[in-house]
Amino acid sequence: MLFESYRLGKLNLSNRIVMPPMTRSRAGTGNVPPPLMATYYAQRASAGLIVSEGTQISQQGQGYAWTPGIHSPEQVAGWRCVTDAVHAAGGHIFAQLWHVGRVSHVSMQPGGASPVSSSPLTAEGVKVFIDPEGLGPQAGVGVMVQHSAPRALSEVEIMQVVQDFAAAAHHALEAGFDGVELHAANGYLINQFIDSRANTRTDGYGGTLLKRLRFLREVTEAVVAVVGRERVGVRLAPLTSLQGTVDDTPQATYLAAAKLLDEIGVAYLHIAEADWEDAPEMPPAFKEALRLIYTGTLIYAGKYSAERAEVALREGWADLIGFGRPFVANPDLPARLRHGWPLQEPDARLFFGGGAAGYVDYSTHGSDLPSSNGRPPTDTT
Repeated sequence: MLFESYRLGKLNLSNRIVMPPMTRSRAGTGNVPPPLMATYYAQRASAGLIVSEGTQISQQGQGYAWTPGIHSPEQVAGWRCVTDAVHAAGGHIFAQLWHVGRVSHVSMQPGGASPVSSSPLTAEGVKVFIDPEGLGPQAGVGVMVQHSAPRALSEVEIMQVVQDFAAAAHHALEAGFDGVELHAANGYLINQFIDSRANTRTDGYGGTLLKRLRFLREVTEAVVAVVGRERVGVRLAPLTSLQGTVDDTPQATYLAAAKLLDEIGVAYLHIAEADWEDAPEMPPAFKEALRLIYTGTLIYAGKYSAERAEVALREGWADLIGFGRPFVANPDLPARLRHGWPLQEPDARLFFGGGAAGYVDYSTHGSDLPSSNGRPPTDTT
């Protein structure tokens, strides 16, 4: 089933393999996507669907050095080169729109201001990637530092952030994206409103579960009004506690979120499962409940092999499967999975920042190009 075509909204996907968002920190001056980024995504266009790396909706929304934005004309033009290259290669691509909230640093905020969040809470030990010397991505020299203490958004400011999401969705259409994915997972701003221990507000955006879900609802409805529900997906990370976001009743919270998003009618939910070593598995009962509550397309990502993906598809709780890190070193991943060809290992030292090395120089199967890390392929399927 992994290699069957699939209808997503108005798109006919050539297979059920998704390249999920992966931060690579290669944006140039002004956080503009460079031509190298167009090459990177086009190389991987054999995925049924590509979801771009997290793309900040405003300067306030940036949390890591050298990540691309989609809030200036130059950024939109840079992304247009990317989408044109992907479409020319026969692929489909959604833009992942994010605002990192508190997971940022004053050095990246407008005027050196504090990052913003649902509440003025610092997540101790949560670090961000900064460029203290201002050398740019080509130097590949950055450091990890504790995120800066945030301040709580006012209700008026929340309305502005909702408008920023809507504007970014409009810019995504201008840039030629086939749709947008809202990043409501992994401890970033929307997630900071959803999870009970990250949200201590007592106004209309905190306290009860429905109030904590209000920001998610308003952002989603604003973006749907711009691009149409068939072009909107939402990424969630149920049952995890990433970047310091913890919920006291995660199953109830995220089933309620799924119900809300089903009522709005978004095209898909992108479920990020825990993918670290010794991570707990998501209970099958939760996946079954999610399938009953949400009637649209369900994408799952998190250390999937081809075999595990087939089980998920055949059991019916997933429609599409995301393969993250394998796509870094295997631009032809769908063909490798289909034919059982061995997978190359990515060089983790080259994940963030730098240039072509470890980015666009990984070989396809049977080509004469060596992989960037110089190591022989390893079968990890």
